Order: sequence, then C-alpha cells, then structure tokens
Amino acid sequence: MMNTRLLSAAVLAAALVVPAAAAAPAGAAAAPKPLTGVAVYMSPSGSISRYEPGRGFAKTGARPPIGQFSASPDGRKVAYIGEGGKVQVQIGRTVKTVAKGARYLGPCLTPAWSPDSAQVAFVTEGRGEDGRVVVVNADGTHRRTAGSTRGVCHLTWSANGRYLAGYAGTTEGVYRFDLKTGRSIKARGIGLANHVQSLSPDGMKVVVAPLSRNAPAGDGSWPEYFSPSVVDIVTGKKVPIPVKGSLIGAFYLRDGRLAVRVAGRTANTLVVLDAGGRQVQRLAEPTAAKRQALLQIVR
Repeated sequence: MMNTRLLSAAVLAAALVVPAAAAAPAGAAAAPKPLTGVAVYMSPSGSISRYEPGRGFAKTGARPPIGQFSASPDGRKVAYIGEGGKVQVQIGRTVKTVAKGARYLGPCLTPAWSPDSAQVAFVTEGRGEDGRVVVVNADGTHRRTAGSTRGVCHLTWSANGRYLAGYAGTTEGVYRFDLKTGRSIKARGIGLANHVQSLSPDGMKVVVAPLSRNAPAGDGSWPEYFSPSVVDIVTGKKVPIPVKGSLIGAFYLRDGRLAVRVAGRTANTLVVLDAGGRQVQRLAEPTAAKRQALLQIVR
C-alpha cells in the first residue's frame, strides 16, 4: 500500500551574483559560469513559473489536482500525470498527451525530465511495490520500457543521463535505477524518506528529506521547504553541507556544484558550493519566491 504525503509546492530564483573569477591559465579547465538566478518556482496556489532576473515571473503551468507534475531543466515545459494515467506535456499554452498508462495513485508519483528536457520518465503498474519505468520523447515518440524499481516517488534524473532515483511509496528507502542496465539498487544509509530532490551528475549522491522512525509521512506532495541531507548511495555516508543558517533545500547543478537554499527574513539565499564544499557564490532569491518551492535551477 503506497503511503504518500502532502507537502507544499513552489520554486526558486535569484539576483545577487558573485563576480566571475579571473581567466584561467592556458590549458586549465574553465571555471563554471556563476548562476544568474533563472529558476522555476511553484507558488502555494499551484502556479508554476519560470523566473528570470530583469524579466520577473512567467507562468509555465499549474499543478494538477492530484499533484503529479515535473518542470523541465530548461524551465519551459511541465509534465503532468493526468486523470486516467495520461502523461501530458505543456509547452506554453499547448498541452499534449504523450503517453498513457502511468500509475495514478497519489501526488508522489511524479514524472521526471531528462537533462536535455527532451524525454520524460514515469512509472506504470509493476509487481508489488515496484513500478515499471517507461521513457518517452516529449513529443510522444519512441516509448520504451527500461525496467523496474521500487523507488517510484519524486523521480529525479542525473545530469549524465544514466540514472533515476526516487523513494519507495511506503517511504522505506531510496532506490537508484540504471537506465543502461535496467537494474535498481537501494541506497545505503537512508532508512525512511519522503522526498528526493536531486542526484549528483554521476548518480553517486542523492539529495533527500530523511524521516525519523516516528515522523509523519505526509501525502507525497512536492515540499515547499525541507531539511536536506546528501547521502552517498553506495557507502551510505552523509556528505557534510558546510553552510550556516536554516537550510530549506539543496539541488545538484549539471557540473556537480551543490546549490543550498537558506531561509532568510525577507528573502531566501542560494549558496553554491564546489565539489570540495567551498562556497563559490551566493544568490539572493526574489522576495516573491520566499514561500515558493524550488522545482528547477535553470542557470
């Protein structure tokens, strides 16, 4: 029986950017570009919007009643699981059904976008608590079944394109699914969880909202805020997050940096860490995003 849970929804943005570093010596790898603050948020009312500094918020969609949705990495599309298990993609004002047969049981069963925003992954009915992973192009072509996983909730897709991760519908653990081999493994070090936010680009680390044994499960909706933990999937070790303040989220960027969301009095801040845990940038979110959930960081 799937034990889902309700948490709020919204998303994030920014404006205060640390100046770019000096040019690297010849032959050295170029430093990642600082974030500009383009991001996707969801308001408490369910409105999904792309934010861009200087242009403000532009609505891209709205959370469906059941709450099974996902914003694309480019911030321009939203995928929904509609009534009857229809997988729908909205681009602007155009909504297209791209697949059918998705599991339609509760808000935690969200689809996931590929890193290039060209494909959508979702789960259909499987054996027991497992779901069958299906991938389809965003235009509805080339549907394929990739395998089965128990991690069916809040699916996220690694930037290298190989892995999906999600938590079990019972909240009993997080599972990583390998799209290349069709195999699924349970992440070590995570007993209970009710949100998976992000995978590292290589699929080795996951950002989750862990649960204590007696904590309420909720109904599986996307959280407005959560206290993030970063866990190595293979070893089960927690990765330190050396950021002070009240942490309310974290998100892996495509190049492996970790963006950590910190609560503020009038506006939240996004603190960016490099692979060594060193702070390399701070972004002030717009005031209007303070009580919104982060769905994607675009750039």
